[in-house]
Amino acid sequence: MNSIRSRLLIWQISALLLAAVIAGVLTFLLARHGFDQVRDYGLQQIAHSVLRHDLTPMPGAANALNSPMTPGDEATAPPAALPADTEEVDADPDEGQFVSQVWSPSGELVFSSLDDDGPVLQPAGFHQTQWQDQTWRTYTVASNGRIAQVAVSIQDRDSSFYELLPGMLVPMVLLVVMLTLMIHEAVKRALRPLESLQRQIGQRAVSELHALDTTDLPVEVAPLALALNQLLKQLDQLLINQRQFLADAAHELNTPLAAIKLQAQLARRAPSGERETSLNELDTGIERAIHLAAQLLQLARAEPDARALEHSTVHWHAGVRQAVIQLSPLAEHRGIDLGLLQCQTADVRGDDTALRAMLDNLIDNALRYSPPGARVDVELTAVDGYARLVVSDNGPGIPSEQRERAMQRFVRLNSGDGTGSGLGLAIVQSIVLAHAGQMELRETPGGGLTVVVQLPLAGPGPVRDLQTS
Repeated sequence: MNSIRSRLLIWQISALLLAAVIAGVLTFLLARHGFDQVRDYGLQQIAHSVLRHDLTPMPGAANALNSPMTPGDEATAPPAALPADTEEVDADPDEGQFVSQVWSPSGELVFSSLDDDGPVLQPAGFHQTQWQDQTWRTYTVASNGRIAQVAVSIQDRDSSFYELLPGMLVPMVLLVVMLTLMIHEAVKRALRPLESLQRQIGQRAVSELHALDTTDLPVEVAPLALALNQLLKQLDQLLINQRQFLADAAHELNTPLAAIKLQAQLARRAPSGERETSLNELDTGIERAIHLAAQLLQLARAEPDARALEHSTVHWHAGVRQAVIQLSPLAEHRGIDLGLLQCQTADVRGDDTALRAMLDNLIDNALRYSPPGARVDVELTAVDGYARLVVSDNGPGIPSEQRERAMQRFVRLNSGDGTGSGLGLAIVQSIVLAHAGQMELRETPGGGLTVVVQLPLAGPGPVRDLQTS
């Protein structure tokens, strides 16, 4: 699962462990360097302490120091001249690890803290040498002709250092564990607002679309909550519109369906001479119901969301010509002169199906409300970055004070032949707004209605998103 909590924990704990490893290595190196310096300083102090004391043996002491003693020799062995403050020399806690040696000006070994000669004499200063299959660290210094050398086994020295490591590592491990727990708790607390938001949404019913509580939300989460609230508001309005739409549609469909039923009953009971008239009325009712249902479907497709429309370049001039040609038989049947005055090249961005539905509704609306012998003119021009469509008729027109209301759904001002549904202009307006366009109703000179629609021309460059209605 793609979890924010897991991501945060993995990244932060990984960074902590990496930092702990780096800190541990640096601590080890620095501690080892400091430990070695302290040990070297101890070698120096012991060497200088040895030189400050007269360790020259009594006659025969050198031989006694360089040869093994037999039982009973302790009583006869000439005692070496030990310093009065021997405790100062042997005060180091690791005294057993050090080997002290003194040579006379003539190069004769006159003192050794071991039973044998010990490591070979090295040049002055710090050096490393091999003795008894071990590596020894030595410090050699000369004073008043005498040479003192103090040595310590590297293996023993390392053992002493590694005995100190647990004391350094345990606190670091405990610190890493404590910080890991703190990181886990911090991430848990930081994600609580998201969990609270999740609970708010998860506990809601489908119909509960009121705004989420954004009190005390962090600045990183607040934009998400505000966006959700905006979406909920839009969904709530959409549901309200849909409920109103369904109620209006049910009401509008009820009338023609009831009329169809009544006309069917009348046709069934009508005498043979009147049956043809009843069937014609029934056919008219069915046509009106079909027209209303088709317009309801067009309105339902046009209203919800312009982002659902297809984004493509539409050769609108071709669509205008085709619409005029296809509706010409209907105009001729009604005795109306339908003409295309001008049709300039005009490409727009949008949905071809929706734009065609808009054209059909505009021209059909003009034909439906115009009397026989009237004239309907269609004109398409490209002006100032806009495609400008003008559809004018010689019908009854719409008074200026009622034009805004005429674009609302199910509003019928003049029914003409009685088949109007009050949806034509509402469908046109929805499609125009969905394409970031403008729509205006005007009076035709000499009487009638002129509808002007302007849509942005498709320019070069990236595709522009359609504007939501």
